[in-house]
Amino acid sequence: MRIRQKNLGEAGKSVYVQDCNDQGVSEAKVVWDEDAGGHEAGGGAVVIERGAGAATGPARDAAAASPTSSRSVTETVNGSHRFVIQGYSLAKGMGVGKHIASETFAVGGYQWAIYFYPDGKNPEDNSAYVSVFIALASEGTDVRALFELTLQDQSGRGKHKVHSHFDRALDAGPYTLKYRGSMWGYKRFFRRTALETSDFLKDDCLKINCTVGVVTSTMEYSRPHSLEVPDSDIGHHFGTLLESQEGADVIFSVAGEKFHAHKLVLAARSSFFRSEFLDPESDEENSEVDTSNEIKEIVIDDMEPKVFQAVLHFMYRDNLVGDDELSASSSDCPIFDTLAGKLLAAADKYELPRLRVLCESYLCKQISVKSVATTLALADRHHATELKSVCLKFAAENLSAVIRTDGFDYLKDNCPALQSEILRTVAGCEEECSSGGKSQSVWGQISDGGDTSGRRVRPRV
Repeated sequence: MRIRQKNLGEAGKSVYVQDCNDQGVSEAKVVWDEDAGGHEAGGGAVVIERGAGAATGPARDAAAASPTSSRSVTETVNGSHRFVIQGYSLAKGMGVGKHIASETFAVGGYQWAIYFYPDGKNPEDNSAYVSVFIALASEGTDVRALFELTLQDQSGRGKHKVHSHFDRALDAGPYTLKYRGSMWGYKRFFRRTALETSDFLKDDCLKINCTVGVVTSTMEYSRPHSLEVPDSDIGHHFGTLLESQEGADVIFSVAGEKFHAHKLVLAARSSFFRSEFLDPESDEENSEVDTSNEIKEIVIDDMEPKVFQAVLHFMYRDNLVGDDELSASSSDCPIFDTLAGKLLAAADKYELPRLRVLCESYLCKQISVKSVATTLALADRHHATELKSVCLKFAAENLSAVIRTDGFDYLKDNCPALQSEILRTVAGCEEECSSGGKSQSVWGQISDGGDTSGRRVRPRV
């Protein structure tokens, strides 16, 4: 391709480039669009538009019949996290280069964390400054992003201290984080003596707001002939079939309640029911009693009606019952007695791997210091490996608080092997700590005390 002509517009306007080849002349337009990205996205976005130009020769008719265009948009996906540091005075003295880390948060498909260094990150500063950084906490290569750190003024006057990457000049561009653990921030975020007499510190507490804008690029292009395909509604149709009982050929009796279902649907969804209804050996055993036209009735004597109904709901609709039903059974009762806990047991019994994963995902969100030990026992009992792994890590990170709960006593009496697994996980956390992954020894938590009512307890001082 040879550039034949450039028509340069005014600064900030469009630039047109004509190129010539054997097929004809095409034209591209490069635009700086100040409104495309929005203020928070760094003041705009780069938009490249290319369209078919006036073709000559054999290409003319084809170009006229099928015009095409494309649009490349580079923008940011923004997200924010608020990090509250309670007990600042106790954090002082933990050592230069040692930090308190926030919980990880997701923005733009990556995990991030805020690192606060009470004694500073740079040994040369002799703890004269506090340092604050934003770290890439998940796997990633050359992740481009914009950042903003705000130390909140707690006097109510709104005079916050803001360090922003968003308002940098365009020629500086976004910051590039090369790999997991890369950071952006300030070694000299605030002089410590000034911080301790300022309105940013109140009741021994600091509040830091962080905004991350991950740079993404998308390509939009014309589709001359395209149709929007609606989402699948197969779950709705099968759910209607369950509710109408039309064509039902099996009845389940659960504590006196009757549930009509369809053998083929259950067999397709569960290997347990496939063996029950389609196994030739099972057919031979039932051949003597299947001579009548009566629908076969199966008695379920180890499950509550609401649990079995929720199992059928999943098998026909491929999702869990509503959160209102799940949460209604979760207030102030052992995890084994919740609907989610019983559904996990049912998923194990009826060999429903997707239902097991859905239950694991729901239960992961409910983990707390009080519930983690019994949730661990539940996960171990019903082969929920992902949930078990999360529980072990949570218990190890919050060991000092967990060992004071009734659930930990339950493990002592009923699942001593799980206690050993927690200790092995703690040892793994110790190795991570020694390699710089954590700020404080997990074993050290045992003497730190803990608040058993908190959802996340991760003492680091």
